[in-house]
Amino acid sequence: MKPNQRLSKNVWSVRNRMEEAINRYLKTHGFGVLCPKAVLFDMDGVLYDSMPNHAVAWQRSMATFGIQMTAHDAYATEGARGVDTIRMMVKQQQGRDISEQEAQLMYDEKTRQFHQMAKPKIMPGVLELMQQIKESGMQVGVVTGSGQRPLIQRLLNDFAEYLDEAHITTAYDVKRGKPNPDPYLAGLKKAGNLQPWEALVVENAPLGVHAGVAAQIFTVAVNTGPLPNETLAREGANLIFPTMQAFSEQWQQLSKLIQLGCRS
Repeated sequence: MKPNQRLSKNVWSVRNRMEEAINRYLKTHGFGVLCPKAVLFDMDGVLYDSMPNHAVAWQRSMATFGIQMTAHDAYATEGARGVDTIRMMVKQQQGRDISEQEAQLMYDEKTRQFHQMAKPKIMPGVLELMQQIKESGMQVGVVTGSGQRPLIQRLLNDFAEYLDEAHITTAYDVKRGKPNPDPYLAGLKKAGNLQPWEALVVENAPLGVHAGVAAQIFTVAVNTGPLPNETLAREGANLIFPTMQAFSEQWQQLSKLIQLGCRS
């Protein structure tokens, strides 16, 4: 097979995979169309290559409170509200229930540890992807389990052309964080009271994928961490890409299929 024939075959393979994923999504939820007006991004591990720093900060900070937390724990609980993760770990390891206020004090130490580290870089492909989303006529939103003001301000600085504060959902906007659907339901509301079929979710973590799927939103998983694809697939991810760059490169294919559905 000639190189251009292989390329053409690969393009059709990706297109077919996307088309099948959209059809399965519509059938599963009983929706007539997928016609997104907004793309809702998770932050850590999606917009920024920040999870290695978070994993170290979690391990160091929790050790000061007698809690053992591994890098795997950090990735497995990524996307949840920090205070929820801490309350769960304390209950598991020390057998006691702590208040949200006590968990917040412990989370403040984790935040301090994180901000002592080098600033994580924007994920390759993200800015190009946001530009394509903007050109497609869609909004950009962020739905994060974080509530740290310096991180929110960095979002506003780095993505000022595509994002404003009214379209950022944080831990302080919901009582129940990921894997509950509440954060993404709040994201839909901030995007203009959209219906689930009027948005896409971009996630990299099992809890975040679960939250997007629970909100009945078409959920794209980008596997930027150490967990296997099967972990994300088990949570119901509609599509899985290996990197943000790969997703950006395939955006036009997905956008064309979406536009066809919107016109039908």
